[in-house]
Amino acid sequence: MSKFDLYFKPECPYCLKVLNFMHENKIVNFTSYNIKDGRCGEENQKALEEIGGKVQVPFMVFGDEKMYESDDIIEYLKENY
Repeated sequence: MSKFDLYFKPECPYCLKVLNFMHENKIVNFTSYNIKDGRCGEENQKALEEIGGKVQVPFMVFGDEKMYESDDIIEYLKENY
């Protein structure tokens, strides 16, 4: 699987669910964007809204695939990674 992007915020339990799954399965080929990380977080949040149309996390972008729900993201990773 090629590299993908994941937008998250650290206090979100659904984000942690996805991040923990990726850690347990040694999925490391991704770029993470924390939407609550100071000035960078503001920029990440704007990018998230532009790409996805709303500010909701977790949000994964892989090519043309875009998804918000943690269970959907995990299923996608199970099938494609």
